[in-house]
Amino acid sequence: MQVRHARVARVAGLVGAVLLTVAGWLGGALPGTAADQGAGWEAVAAWAIGTTLMVGAWWALRAGAPSTGWAYRTAGLWLLPLLFAPPLGSRDVYSYACQGWAYAAGHDPYAVGVAAAGCPWLDSVAPLWRDTPAPYGPVFLLVAALAATLGGGLVGTLVLLRLFAVAGVLLAALCLPGLARAAGVPTRRAAWLALATPLVGVHLVAGAHNDALLVGLLTLGLLVLVRYPGKPRPLLVAGVVLGLAVAVKATALVVLPFAALAAVLGRYTVRALLRDAGWLAAGVLATLGVTSLVSGLGLGWVPALTRSGDSEQWTSPPTAVGFVIDYGLESVGRTAGAVPVTRFVALLLLAAVVAGLWWWAWRSLRRLGGVRQRVHRLTAARIRVSLLGAGLALAATVALAPVFYPWYATWPLAVLAVVATRTTWFVLPGALACFLTLPDGTSLARFAKAPGAIVMTALIVAAALIATRRGVRKGPFLTHTV
Repeated sequence: MQVRHARVARVAGLVGAVLLTVAGWLGGALPGTAADQGAGWEAVAAWAIGTTLMVGAWWALRAGAPSTGWAYRTAGLWLLPLLFAPPLGSRDVYSYACQGWAYAAGHDPYAVGVAAAGCPWLDSVAPLWRDTPAPYGPVFLLVAALAATLGGGLVGTLVLLRLFAVAGVLLAALCLPGLARAAGVPTRRAAWLALATPLVGVHLVAGAHNDALLVGLLTLGLLVLVRYPGKPRPLLVAGVVLGLAVAVKATALVVLPFAALAAVLGRYTVRALLRDAGWLAAGVLATLGVTSLVSGLGLGWVPALTRSGDSEQWTSPPTAVGFVIDYGLESVGRTAGAVPVTRFVALLLLAAVVAGLWWWAWRSLRRLGGVRQRVHRLTAARIRVSLLGAGLALAATVALAPVFYPWYATWPLAVLAVVATRTTWFVLPGALACFLTLPDGTSLARFAKAPGAIVMTALIVAAALIATRRGVRKGPFLTHTV
């Protein structure tokens, strides 16, 4: 019965992937259509049915595929049709192409938008992002420039950008089993949750988002750390890889404090942390310095990050709270303007959450040093604590960021899949996120701004009340008690 159930899920997911590909050609984010009014009903119907089938199949086997090999083969089977789809769910890949073109043509993407640079593919870029500087690190701009130079035209550039995204997914796929085994989690479940999710097929592969490179580099860096803690050369290598991840997207920064904990070999003392994490930090800083110099752009990407919040949608919890406060202010005749404030408060809260998670992980690891267990169990427990901290920090970043897009959910999903036992709390939001954007990139959230903001705020209040009543439990998602 279980095998039959898995076969049905495999077929359903494949049919869903084919329908999503069809939806892409009927009304996806096709070149030169940024000003169009959206996808037709045929594309929307194919998208709705295809997404439902893929999400349902992924959800049905969330406890684990029949085997690790089966999970990989099925995920690969689902990705095949999407490799030949046009960009789906977003027009960001056109921004990447224009930013790469602008940089290759001698412009500074951190100083001017792609419109001012004169990108020949401007009509394919979403209007919102035509005049904003690039919010990505120098490594990704080098990748985008390489794609624009070798691609020759828009189609060639898009193909190369998709190949880079596929390379990121494949890198993550290679690293996931090692991370799962090190943390004592079934590889068949970790591979299924991280790779078979429609978020990977639709947004990382078909959408060619640079988050694919981010996830691939993060998982590789963490795998080197858990395999070779305390060894200077591997720690330097891990630092270089994680530095590359930061230089693709600054999101990777929140993982570094927990990577420093994973770098320690032996008892957790301040001296050991400074010794082993020092090698890791050296690799990260050297990579950021070298890539900034090689690109010739310096640290211009740091101030450019502030423009990534130009879009305002209630799918970002702090933005939703700001909307609700503004509704209240407007109802009494006051001037609205709470969104920037709630976003700023959320960033402060994020810093506090990451610091609190790190302190919890540090104290947990210190206690583990005094527990008498078999060596392999103790090692797995230490790895789980460090990776769990990294995954929760990424989840907090997604929840407290000024903006939220569905592909952001792949950051924590890739890490939590290899460490968490209770999965519904992060799998369910990932499943819901699959339904947020139509094939042409139109966000469904914009059609329900006020109701969505109110519901999101109510959920935040309810979650806060539940957390207050029950209290914060330490390490609720560990695979085994320590």
